[in-house]
Amino acid sequence: MIYLDYNATTPLCAPAWEAMQPYFARHFGNPSSIHRAGREARAAIDNARDELAALLRVKPHELTFTSGGTESNNLALLGLARNLAPNGKHLISNRAEHHAVLHTLEHLEKRENFEITWLDLSRDGLIDPDALAAAIRPDTILVSIMTANNETGVIQPIREIAERCRSEGVLLHSDMVQSFGKLQTDLEGIDAASFAAHKFHGPKGAGFLYLRAGLPIDCIQFGGSHEGERRPGTENVAAIAGMAAAARFIMQKRPNESKLRDELSAGISEVYPAAQVNGAGVPRLANTLNVSFPGYSSETLLMALDLEGICASSGSACMVGSVVASHVLLAMGMTPERAASAIRFSLGKETTAEEIETAIYAIALILQRQRPRPAAPSAEHAFA
Repeated sequence: MIYLDYNATTPLCAPAWEAMQPYFARHFGNPSSIHRAGREARAAIDNARDELAALLRVKPHELTFTSGGTESNNLALLGLARNLAPNGKHLISNRAEHHAVLHTLEHLEKRENFEITWLDLSRDGLIDPDALAAAIRPDTILVSIMTANNETGVIQPIREIAERCRSEGVLLHSDMVQSFGKLQTDLEGIDAASFAAHKFHGPKGAGFLYLRAGLPIDCIQFGGSHEGERRPGTENVAAIAGMAAAARFIMQKRPNESKLRDELSAGISEVYPAAQVNGAGVPRLANTLNVSFPGYSSETLLMALDLEGICASSGSACMVGSVVASHVLLAMGMTPERAASAIRFSLGKETTAEEIETAIYAIALILQRQRPRPAAPSAEHAFA
């Protein structure tokens, strides 16, 4: 199997696995209990929080452990918006965000009478910081812009965006689920940020929310007083310990897969000149290649790749037997046909040059089998 879907999830690294083992058996206590077994589990959580805070150069109490990126996004957006609603109910984001952000904002818009300004994206998927600043109003309370897109890898000018928000006195949340471990994490000017362990070689079911000290936030779940009364529920001790170990692992050995990504891009260009790289003209994550194959269906290509032993992904989703084009690519102004022919290849630490060569060969065979090669593309549609 050739795994080229690291943006979906990553394999658990050895340090994370080792860090988790004691909390499956020997140190099984409830971290809220006051006896020795509970204190041992609590110590693991405290140590993990301290370690993550040190890596991010923030205060330990600014981190709230969650079940992952989706919960972190929900807690940030619902918790901050509801708490700040007396000051205004205007929010700003864009349509290329992860569904954990999009659907949460749509809920606030449809069910809780918030107003959302959806910013336009450039053809390459970038937010214009000046357009963001122009959209801010006296009743704007929160902006949410992801640092790097999970489908295209496009990196937003988050520092400039943060400066615009700070100058206008508006809070900024950023979904950093895809960028952590791939870019240097800079929380300067960021008020809230979401993270998920399984995107950086940690366990699934663990994540955390960074919330700048002093910011009020409403709970979105109810129960105990865990996590500073921000997130009730018994903590997943083993996963939290593994998450901290994985963060240390990825920060010490942050990969750069751009050479292999570019080799894959060049190989696809050679076997199918009509292919189009999405987001090619702007900074992207070094491991991410999103390519449209005009004349082909992403669903069909993914099934064919799977039969060849290659794992990739797509912005499309099968819903009741139909294919829905990537909302990210549509937000970038692409046609439904181009969006529905897109494949995302995302590389990782274990990806090899031999695997890339094999993948290119398999893609060539698949394209030849499925339909004749179309006529040469015009300059407007050439592979970039």
